[in-house]
Amino acid sequence: MTYPIKTCVICGEEFGLRPGKPGFADHCPSCSEEESSDSKAADPLKTDKSANAARREAMRNLLYRKDS
Repeated sequence: MTYPIKTCVICGEEFGLRPGKPGFADHCPSCSEEESSDSKAADPLKTDKSANAARREAMRNLLYRKDS
């Protein structure tokens, strides 16, 4: 079975679109890897567990508080 040939919109390289390929369907695997590593390193608040716990607690308080 052959995979459809796509052209990367970032670098212009042709690649075979495989099932389970990480990233977008119009980006080659090497460009998809660069984007995923850049996005994780760019925002340290998304990976901070204490900030996530505080965020969840605040949302829980807002959603489930009883107004009397």
